[in-house]
Amino acid sequence: MGRLFGTDGVRGVANTELSCELAVKIGRATAAVLTDNEHRKPKVLIGQDTRASSSMLESAISAGLCSVGADVMTLGVVPTPAVAYLVKKYGYDAAVMISASHNPCEYNGIKIFRADGYKLPDRIEDEIERIILDEIEKPELKIGGEVGTVSVCENTVNDYIEHLRNSVEVDFSGMSIALDCANGAASVSAEKLFSSLGADCHMLSDSPDGVNINDNCGSTHTENLSRYVKENGLTAGFAFDGDADRMLAVDENGEVVDGDRIIAICAKHMKQEGKLNKDTAVVTVMTNMGFYKFCDENGISYEATKVGDRYVLEAMVDKGYSIGGEQSGHVIFLDYATTGDGQLTALQVLQIMKKTDKSLSQLASCMTVYPQTMINIRVSDMGKARFSDDEEIRIAIRQAEEQLGESGRVLVRVSGTEPLVRVMLEGQDQTRIEILAEEIAEVIRKRLI
Repeated sequence: MGRLFGTDGVRGVANTELSCELAVKIGRATAAVLTDNEHRKPKVLIGQDTRASSSMLESAISAGLCSVGADVMTLGVVPTPAVAYLVKKYGYDAAVMISASHNPCEYNGIKIFRADGYKLPDRIEDEIERIILDEIEKPELKIGGEVGTVSVCENTVNDYIEHLRNSVEVDFSGMSIALDCANGAASVSAEKLFSSLGADCHMLSDSPDGVNINDNCGSTHTENLSRYVKENGLTAGFAFDGDADRMLAVDENGEVVDGDRIIAICAKHMKQEGKLNKDTAVVTVMTNMGFYKFCDENGISYEATKVGDRYVLEAMVDKGYSIGGEQSGHVIFLDYATTGDGQLTALQVLQIMKKTDKSLSQLASCMTVYPQTMINIRVSDMGKARFSDDEEIRIAIRQAEEQLGESGRVLVRVSGTEPLVRVMLEGQDQTRIEILAEEIAEVIRKRLI
């Protein structure tokens, strides 16, 4: 993890940690690193989510890009995966998405995509950081007619919706679904997309006002969606996050189906249809132990990466796998997308339900979920930096591991996107793992806050 870039771009509280001045510098450095501006003006797309600060940061990044000669086309409010798709479709040199994903409205972030729609590798991010922080190889500022211009794309959402529609082979007539848009980017596309395929759509949290993004809604707060689906007798429900690159589902009984089980459902069906490359799914170290048992029972191999959809994607691209993702609901279908896409994932789940004539609860029963508990401890920046070297924390973790033995596991890690240390324990006894998790968390609170 770099000095500016975390596991999912640059992120922080907008206008303080992520200032307009920093956004200008990121724009300049991005143009310098990703494009060949010696022979022509580079072209960069910019999309944003619904946060109040997104337009401010869009202006700042646009100014930085234009100041070094790049032409900018703004996409307005769009999902992150739309940006990743459209940069390649439109033939642009790079793309920027302004979003802090599932975080509260005061946060914002900057994600950068290459011309092929993939997120930047670590080495490119490191080069951008060196230009900004070490002030080496300062990008040349342009004057006169060499300064870049800004234009607006009018058909963005329709182009993206058409791309998603082409990923399914059936219609969803007879299916009643709830769509929780988290008052975020899915608000501009979800209803039109799913209703155009025949679904009866019930919309929740699709009225963004700049500050209500992820506010007790979306994939991080599925309680309202679960209740709504059950009370109204719907087929299923789908909850997106602020930039719609992740999705959690709710079955007809109001039970949440997380990313692990979604990957299991899709991988099993893809294998049956001969579409699961190398019969392998890529997951992360956070994936539930039940997923591994599911794979063993169904003749599916798995590969576990570090936490972060970028690492899942790297493994998929490197070895040619077709599906991968995270428990949080980032799921990547490499045949259709270069990043996680919540709406694409919901389409694939509905398609499997339609093809198999099974309910979501029936499909989800293919995997048994082991009890798991998670505690997030907010720590200081200095505490976050000290985490890996703290001997008392290491001892607490080791003691918990010894108590669980082979019946469970312990995973304690620093968040790549927030000032948190996450303590996750998994095992057969819920009460036991909760006690052990709290013991570790208490040591972390004493040592790092």
